[in-house]
Amino acid sequence: MLFSSLPFLFSFMPLFFIMYFIAKKRNIKNYILLVFSLIFYAWGEPFYILLMVFSILINYMFALWIEKEHERENKYNAKVVVISAAIANLILIGIFKYMGFILGIFGITAPNIVNIPLPIGISFYTFQILSYVIDVYRKEVPAQKNVFFLGSYLAGFPQLIAGPIVRYQTIAYELENRKENLEDFAAGLRRFIAGLAKKVLIANTVAALADAILTTTYNINGDIIGSVKDYGALGAWLAIIAYSLQIYFDFSGYSDMAIGMGRMMGFHYLENFNYPYIAKSVTDFWRRWHISLSTFFRDYVYIPLGGNRVSTPRWVLNIMIVWGLTGLWHGAAWTFILWGLYFGVILIIEKLFLQKALEKLEKIPAVSHIYAIILFIFGWVIFRAENVPHIGSIISSMFGANGAGSLIDMAEKNVVKFPQIIAVITGIICAMPVSRYLKKYLDDNPAGKVIIDISSVAALIFCIFSLADNSYNPFIYFIF
Repeated sequence: MLFSSLPFLFSFMPLFFIMYFIAKKRNIKNYILLVFSLIFYAWGEPFYILLMVFSILINYMFALWIEKEHERENKYNAKVVVISAAIANLILIGIFKYMGFILGIFGITAPNIVNIPLPIGISFYTFQILSYVIDVYRKEVPAQKNVFFLGSYLAGFPQLIAGPIVRYQTIAYELENRKENLEDFAAGLRRFIAGLAKKVLIANTVAALADAILTTTYNINGDIIGSVKDYGALGAWLAIIAYSLQIYFDFSGYSDMAIGMGRMMGFHYLENFNYPYIAKSVTDFWRRWHISLSTFFRDYVYIPLGGNRVSTPRWVLNIMIVWGLTGLWHGAAWTFILWGLYFGVILIIEKLFLQKALEKLEKIPAVSHIYAIILFIFGWVIFRAENVPHIGSIISSMFGANGAGSLIDMAEKNVVKFPQIIAVITGIICAMPVSRYLKKYLDDNPAGKVIIDISSVAALIFCIFSLADNSYNPFIYFIF
């Protein structure tokens, strides 16, 4: 079930909040959150609810065991337990997400394994589980004694299938002591609607354009009948710009919806995006994009490896390990691994050779922005490609190997439509902090909040009509 779906908006979400606010006691609210989260998860693949319950129970016991070993002052046993917990969780994600890929590397054909459906959101909730168990080991949080409370955190439906990756320490206090109020509910609802508008009105619209050009199509004989090569340089650039906007508004919109619903319940999740497309370098970009993932790898992989407090060769190795894992986290495919390593190499180059030059470039914002934009756009080419050869097809088309392309020709073939061009232009504008300044201005204006609320209602109505009229509702991070 997607947040941007009519069943969720008109059935699941209203029913949940009615039940949630009827309950007066905190423990009852947490039980309701857990039950609805399990129903939400079971909606798409009922069998995997057993996997979710198993993950909750085993990690509940691991954390209690670690805390018990700390009380006995047995550091060695505590370390053995936390390593065992990490291995157990990584084995689970390895079986369901990576087993087919690993077997394929060795040329082993196993259709029964390769075709196992991927548990929705397994990458996100596995990292939440790992952060909880490791933080208990580090004595940064106490182990949660109530298994249902822990379950409501680990399986919480707002951030369950696509993040942000919410660490237990972020909401440990609120899990048992949060207080809901009308101000938080209203602010959360506004944030949810803003995220829904990003997803439905921008991401879905530009996704149709990107997919029409970048997706390779075949006939029943397996022959290619349509590809990016058919649309020339103009089509390739238009498609990859559309995809860059799609992935940003898709994911940041989902994060906005998750953060908004969390706030409606009294939780305050951390921000996950900070206008990454205004970055002045790739280093700056990754401080702004998917912040919860970047900080996870920093705190649980990069720093334990030694971070930057090591020799230069070891630091380079640390960076490549982290970014290789970042790519692999996104998917079991060589394109994702190459995407991660691509950014790892660029970050190393920026740190070792370009730091002073980039500092000077920051005095010329337009140049530094263009530098960053070009690099992350080519990163999205690798990320979007169907396979490694497809990367070459897209890039060669972008540089004119298949002609210049014609917007009129694409329009005649119904590949490019006027609303999609409007969505691309709107997306580019909204990817800049225009809304932040506008919101600040309206908040300082007596009538500003009324305007914000009227705009929110209008956006919600447009989203509902769009969802009712159009079944095209893809979600990139749904498969992670």
